[in-house]
Amino acid sequence: MGIFNHAGQVVKDLERSKRFYQEVLGFKFWYEFQPPQEAAAKLSLLEPPVGVTACYLILDGFVLELIHYSVPGVLTAFRPRTMNEPGLTHLSVSVDDIHATAKKAVEYGGQLIEDSDIGFALFLHDPDGQMLELLPTSFRANLPPKP
Repeated sequence: MGIFNHAGQVVKDLERSKRFYQEVLGFKFWYEFQPPQEAAAKLSLLEPPVGVTACYLILDGFVLELIHYSVPGVLTAFRPRTMNEPGLTHLSVSVDDIHATAKKAVEYGGQLIEDSDIGFALFLHDPDGQMLELLPTSFRANLPPKP
């Protein structure tokens, strides 16, 4: 039996991403560290040096690891993904006002996906292109009870 630990995503500018997730979505800083080069490279399936910094943020028990590679040439270019590709597609966050939050996200380097706005939900990209879904805080209250 497993226990959820965290989800990780690579970011180009760690400080910008920390500001975005904290100021726009309400994540709280937990801790940050630089793991040993050899171990970080091996775990990432990359050749050292990689210059990894891992920053952990928390929102309502969900832990998001922002991973930054500081060594030039380690980070690859962003490739847009579509919702029908296998694998994780997006993070979803409930907020008080999806449109006000989307506007604030743009101010912090995000990009609204205009065609996704269905009135009570919408998608946007964070500053690095990660898809984020904004839902109202009432959304989870309308779901069946957790098992």
